[in-house]
Amino acid sequence: MKSLIFDSEALSRVARLSSNAAKMKLVTPYLKSAYREGTPILIPAAVLAEQYRGGGHDQAIDAWLSRNSEFAIIVDTDRALAREIGHILAKHGRGTADHVDAAVVAVAARHGGGVILTSDDGDVGLFADGLPGIHVEILR
Repeated sequence: MKSLIFDSEALSRVARLSSNAAKMKLVTPYLKSAYREGTPILIPAAVLAEQYRGGGHDQAIDAWLSRNSEFAIIVDTDRALAREIGHILAKHGRGTADHVDAAVVAVAARHGGGVILTSDDGDVGLFADGLPGIHVEILR
């Protein structure tokens, strides 16, 4: 696996719900594989913005990021990535409401593919369709 890319639900599960075995059963094998293989876990900055809500939420996210700083990489949105995100949205006739989903796919594409962990079985899959090396894993 080239990289593991988290959407908001994946980040939420590892940061706040790690004690819930049912919610973690799909995430855990990918995390173990990433740790074992030294695979980077890419998190678009837009995903952090979606998750940061103050108080305990922020603390849980920051604690997980700190514990996993060797693997977890926050991918900032520079001009080139912003252009890629905008093009994904335009290609599919979508607007800003789908910005984070497009950012997740754009980050995966920029880094040569990988596995996207997402709870969005519609938009992320649609945006990633036809892009080489990207596999979308739906969290249920």
